[in-house]
Amino acid sequence: VQLQACGGGLAQAGGSLRLSCAASVSGGTFSRYGLGWFRQVLGKERECVAATSRSGGSLYYSDSVKNRFTISRDNAKKTVYLQMNSLKPEDTAVYYCTAKDQILSSGVLTQATEYASWGQGTLVTVSS
Repeated sequence: VQLQACGGGLAQAGGSLRLSCAASVSGGTFSRYGLGWFRQVLGKERECVAATSRSGGSLYYSDSVKNRFTISRDNAKKTVYLQMNSLKPEDTAVYYCTAKDQILSSGVLTQATEYASWGQGTLVTVSS
């Protein structure tokens, strides 16, 4: 699957941004995919900030974004979103969307090595 992320940009601390990631998959298979948002700062490992199982029934948020970020999916539009509120300067990073076909599994995936497809990354900069 190919992923195209957008929505990054510059925001002030306390502000909001919404990232979108559209997937190019055939038919109704998007609903089989576990989805995630990772972020990476130069010199650091990529970290999972939010993830959803294929059903959307299981969600994961890192402690650093819990209660501020919300991941959601629209299977009809084949798109996953990351709503980011109350942004902080430490949220500044390149954000990547990712997907894994979970035809044989379920649950929420939080490790980068568990995912097979990655978007190109979108830069989020939060000024103080």
